[in-house]
Amino acid sequence: MGELHVRRVYESPDAAGGGDGLRVLVDRLWPRGLAREAARIDHWLRGVAPSDDLRHWFGHDPDRWPEFMARYHAELRASKHEDMERLRRLAAGPDRVTLLFAARDEAHNNAVALKAFLEGEQRDG
Repeated sequence: MGELHVRRVYESPDAAGGGDGLRVLVDRLWPRGLAREAARIDHWLRGVAPSDDLRHWFGHDPDRWPEFMARYHAELRASKHEDMERLRRLAAGPDRVTLLFAARDEAHNNAVALKAFLEGEQRDG
């Protein structure tokens, strides 16, 4: 498995330490105010984002984080979306993969939860 990283999409791509590798946006909606050219995104995999119902329920409330992670991981386990399969292949490859998100909270967002899910799959694999 390559390295998995998480970064806000609004941050400039990392030039140090090997760079960001493949930059994968994992949000359902395009980030506000960000020009597509400036984003330097290799893949936009909307299908791995939490459902709209789950995203609205969570509302970036840190108190709901443990329940959000459990519900989101259940959605990911049940997912048959081609974007999930594509992300699994990218994560299993040799390249560094950076999961990009737009939320302000860098500790409680879908990219952090998705990274934990993928790393758990690799350990349990």
